[in-house]
Amino acid sequence: MPLPLGFVPPCLPTKAPQPPTGDARLHEIKHDGFRVVARKDGARVRLYSRPGNDLTYRFTLIVEALSRLRLRSRSCIIDGEAVCCGDDGVPSFDRIRYRRHDASVFLYAFDLELNGDDMRSEPFETRKAMLASLLKRAASGLGLNEHIETDGPTVFAHACKMGLEGIVSKRKTSTYRSGRSPDWLKSKNPVCEAVRREAEEDWSK
Repeated sequence: MPLPLGFVPPCLPTKAPQPPTGDARLHEIKHDGFRVVARKDGARVRLYSRPGNDLTYRFTLIVEALSRLRLRSRSCIIDGEAVCCGDDGVPSFDRIRYRRHDASVFLYAFDLELNGDDMRSEPFETRKAMLASLLKRAASGLGLNEHIETDGPTVFAHACKMGLEGIVSKRKTSTYRSGRSPDWLKSKNPVCEAVRREAEEDWSK
């Protein structure tokens, strides 16, 4: 099936045997949700899944927030994770999978491309800073996935203690490229729901 016009296949993290150390990377929480690539062209907004399926009709809160987002350029592409939290405040994949809470799903945004300025060749920390600036006045439904600049194992330990899925450690100087990238490393909490779910799916095949 051909990819939709204007869709940019997302950059995908590579599984890390252990969280990276050093100061070359920024660390973000890995949320248990749906990967979404959002495109805004003027007043028109489209949401795409990781393989390019149209999700615009499902997540109305995200669409509304993007529609109200003010841009200096004509269009933008925002990469992020669509999330719906449970009563405990932790992202719940089942709430998205079973579609009982679609109207409450919001987007944790973590990367940006502006039309006319192909920012994929810019360093990640530059793209993230511009995204943070863009989202300062964003409406409910669209928020920044904050990052932490410290040792990876420390961030990972805190994420696990909070019951989160894990972290993604991104090289500060990395460009954005579609497909699997060693510049983005994911470290997953071994006892989180996402890992258990993936193990069950593998077993059932």
